[in-house]
Amino acid sequence: MAKQTLDRLDMAGRRVLMRVDFNVPLDDDLNVTDDRRIRMALPTIRCAREAGAKVILMSHLGRPKGEAEPRLSLKPAALRLGELLDTDVAVAPDCIGDEVAKMVDGMSDGEVLVLENLRFHAGETENDPEFAKALASLADLYVNDAFGTAHRKHASTYGVPSEMPEGTRAIGFLIRKELKFLGEALEDPERPFVAVLGGAKVSDKIGVIENLITKVDRLLIGGAMAYVFMAAQDRGVGKSKVEREVEKKGKTTDMLAVAAGLLEKIEAADAEVLFPVDHLVAREPTADAETDIQSPDIDDGWMGLDIGPETVEVYR
Repeated sequence: MAKQTLDRLDMAGRRVLMRVDFNVPLDDDLNVTDDRRIRMALPTIRCAREAGAKVILMSHLGRPKGEAEPRLSLKPAALRLGELLDTDVAVAPDCIGDEVAKMVDGMSDGEVLVLENLRFHAGETENDPEFAKALASLADLYVNDAFGTAHRKHASTYGVPSEMPEGTRAIGFLIRKELKFLGEALEDPERPFVAVLGGAKVSDKIGVIENLITKVDRLLIGGAMAYVFMAAQDRGVGKSKVEREVEKKGKTTDMLAVAAGLLEKIEAADAEVLFPVDHLVAREPTADAETDIQSPDIDDGWMGLDIGPETVEVYR
């Protein structure tokens, strides 16, 4: 990842390709229901505009798995961005291709263009070199301000900056702020130092867990990640979402074995790591589904969706 921030780049009149995180929730009418992630990108976007750059924004939304899905278009996010910037924000029909290139070529200094959902192409998550080159060809400069996806080896976060010459890559203000906070928190934390980890995948956070157990006073595990550790202990998880295997470059990794290994490391480190003691479960992940609170395990036919009230009190 580039260490310099975009304010150190000469952006006047140049095409700045910026990776942002506009993976925002939408309602049934495709309106943005929480614009926090868009707002967090505003300082970086405004800096580039004020410097006279042609600002090209790219992001993913949801998990379309390499195919265009109209309900996962970035148009609602672009509309909300335009409202926040008080300016017109154009949306490209795709993120690569001749038509997109023509739109970029026609941009004026200070204009903003949002590329369509990166994950409409399988090449994004596969870090396909040709897809990365196509994206990079749109830009003179690259800026990454998507902290939540910066760790992923995807085309927009890894492949594109690899295609850009040294001195043309930078991070945005959001990533700079988060790196500063994390650095201070890990090097000289206030005590007690408590970390909370969630999400669906253990594979994304193996290194984080191994690093944190030697530094924190207490580590709280939640989300679907907890069910992976439960399954690794042969505990009941019902039909909860469990990351059992990860396939990468033709190699399959047994994530239950990885989770079991992490549990051994946690025990060896004598770290205080807390797992959910009860669970909010449902028959299906729908608004009108039958729900229940179950502990300590999850019964067959039920899906874990969140921590239960007893766990909330323990974690509090």
